[in-house]
Amino acid sequence: MKIATMLAAGALALAACSSSTSGTTTTSPAPAGSASAKSDVKVGLAYDIGGRGDQSFNDAAARGLDQAKTELGVEVKELEATAGETDAQKEERLTTLAEAGYSPIIAVGFAYATSLGAVAPKFPKTTFAIVDDASLSEKNPNVTSLVFAENQGSYLVGAIAAQASKTGNIGFIGGVNVPLIQKFQAGFEAGAKSVNPNIKIQAKYLTEPPDFSGFGDPQKGQVAADGMYQAGADVVYHAAGGSGGGVFKAAVAANKLAIGVDSDQYLTAPADQKPVILTSMLKRVDVAVYDMVKSSVDKAPLTGVQTFDLAKDGVGFSTSNDAVTPYTAKADELKAQIISGAITVPDKM
Repeated sequence: MKIATMLAAGALALAACSSSTSGTTTTSPAPAGSASAKSDVKVGLAYDIGGRGDQSFNDAAARGLDQAKTELGVEVKELEATAGETDAQKEERLTTLAEAGYSPIIAVGFAYATSLGAVAPKFPKTTFAIVDDASLSEKNPNVTSLVFAENQGSYLVGAIAAQASKTGNIGFIGGVNVPLIQKFQAGFEAGAKSVNPNIKIQAKYLTEPPDFSGFGDPQKGQVAADGMYQAGADVVYHAAGGSGGGVFKAAVAANKLAIGVDSDQYLTAPADQKPVILTSMLKRVDVAVYDMVKSSVDKAPLTGVQTFDLAKDGVGFSTSNDAVTPYTAKADELKAQIISGAITVPDKM
């Protein structure tokens, strides 16, 4: 038996030696989350003001792009906007990407609508997408509109704010007074009143168009929030992009609560601000960007108007801060009613 075992082992060794010299190799599985293959798709992404690092709207888009790069193996190119730039500068940015062969090219923000409307017809074979604008896809078959039910997500955080308020007085701060941000306000107020019909809601916009600096001016956000807290508000919701950092500072100074937007801002806030960020209205721009890229990799790009709502997990609210826990059951109940159609959330004031 020992001799037989030795012969068998020798045979296995010879077999292994033979296979190792025959050119046959074994490939280990790719680690989870890594790109399984290199794609020939080149993705261009044009950020709104603030770019990567705004801890809000643009960072959400960046997460979707990073996920696509990791999981789908696409090549990416990112370009940032600058404060106060013209539509001509945006047009030049989009043209640069198109001429370099990037497709899809994703414009992050409705501020790109005019410039993309001029560029898209010049590159009919290039796939474009724009976040937060639903007008271009009707006239341009190569433009996909990625839009969100911000009013639905805002309804839920409005209900949370009304439950959390001890004074019956809450606030809304919008970055720029445009229809898109009014959608946030409409949902927020409706959600708050569904919990407390008599609640007082203060509202302020930091700038009026064509001044879009309200999305990137923390000082203005802080001053506006300070005024609301001094006037009795104890929870303030901002839909103001990079200006939200100022709202959080004001909340810390007043020892009151604030609600973030777009991304889970509790996760990226400084340690002293985390306790005051009750929740954030999640706008899953990352989901929209990733889905757009994947559809291009699959050779079947998304077209027309693509709406990301509660039913598609396109909006929602964060639960990173345990302080929100007492209020989530009601918010989840309202979410189910919105998805079922029992509640219709207004999208205009």
